[in-house]
Amino acid sequence: MLRRLPLVFALAAAPALAQEEGDLGGDNAPTNLDGVGRITLQAGYRLTSNGTLYDSWYGAKGPGSGLERAPESTGAPIGAATFAYAMSDLVEVGIDLYGTAQNLRLSEPGGDGTTVSRKVSTVAYGVLIGLRFQGVLDIGPQGLVPFAGVLTGPAVISSKREGSALQEKVSQAWVGSLGATLRLSSKWGLTAEYRFTFLRGPVESPDAAKWAGPFSFSNGGNWFALGVTYTFPPDPSRPLTSF
Repeated sequence: MLRRLPLVFALAAAPALAQEEGDLGGDNAPTNLDGVGRITLQAGYRLTSNGTLYDSWYGAKGPGSGLERAPESTGAPIGAATFAYAMSDLVEVGIDLYGTAQNLRLSEPGGDGTTVSRKVSTVAYGVLIGLRFQGVLDIGPQGLVPFAGVLTGPAVISSKREGSALQEKVSQAWVGSLGATLRLSSKWGLTAEYRFTFLRGPVESPDAAKWAGPFSFSNGGNWFALGVTYTFPPDPSRPLTSF
């Protein structure tokens, strides 16, 4: 499902962008961002190293000690939605909703002395609250809005090792954000964002008595995403009815 998000966002944004083609040469987007709100929908990919998990799993005290390593997965799709409001010309406060899923594979001893490669399905989703610092540059049709920020919030992160029970944990995610929005009109823009994320979850041991662990995987790492932004002007015009 997450792999289809870029197509969904593009199809959703196309009619609105076409409707506002005349706006490219009409109303200008505000150069003062104070009071400006926005909604951004993004899809992308994350590059995540699970070196810590593999080192402990295949280490001397892990279930995979001495076994051939299963193929390593280093990335997965992501999806995110941002709802933000500029408290001033330079500072924006926002709430982000996000989700990501990934399949890992780990080797462990089989019951007959063979090596078994087991799939570990992982999922993470949560809410981030944070601040972004931004500005406006005179680049592009209606300006470029670069931003950088720090976000944190609760996340539900889980894993299910093939043939075992679901392992779930509520954790705290920490995120550093860097990106920019190219404004195509006074309301619509394209956003690119990079996030460096810290987030870890549990992996069940095949035999806690032999290999106590703990074993954990990363759902953080380097996140790259592209999306569509809809901007709310600071002083929206409201028609008045005369009686």
